[in-house]
Amino acid sequence: MLIAALLVNKDSISFHDPASSKKKVLENLSQKLAANTNATTAEKIFQVLLERERLGSTGLGKGVAIPHARVPGLTHTVAAMLTLATPVPFEAADNQPIDIAFALLVPEEDTDNHLQHLSRLVTLFRDPDICERIRQARDSEAIFELLLSIDDD
Repeated sequence: MLIAALLVNKDSISFHDPASSKKKVLENLSQKLAANTNATTAEKIFQVLLERERLGSTGLGKGVAIPHARVPGLTHTVAAMLTLATPVPFEAADNQPIDIAFALLVPEEDTDNHLQHLSRLVTLFRDPDICERIRQARDSEAIFELLLSIDDD
């Protein structure tokens, strides 16, 4: 699976986003996700991401969260990413704040792709070298280029 292809382009990445809480991270991701689909609104996306978080935090650990949800009416997978100016608490598995959030929305009935995408993202973001390279990037375009280069590997 091509991570950069899910993002579409650098505009799906918010670099040094000013979010200061878990709720604000989810709101900002919802805005980015809504920009890539006509199937739903930012408000509805925010609600499904909140509902998913109520089931258990999507904070992976080591400063990364992967908020995700299945959405009725969606016809294709949609993704967005934030790097945060200041890490925020996210109830992650290791109780550490996050500074990288990659959100994923998949069509409601697309369970197989949902699991494949999540597996690939978890593998990617468990690599400390990749996370450090994302953190050291100078802007959203550099992050997108990094993800493109990873996709080519």
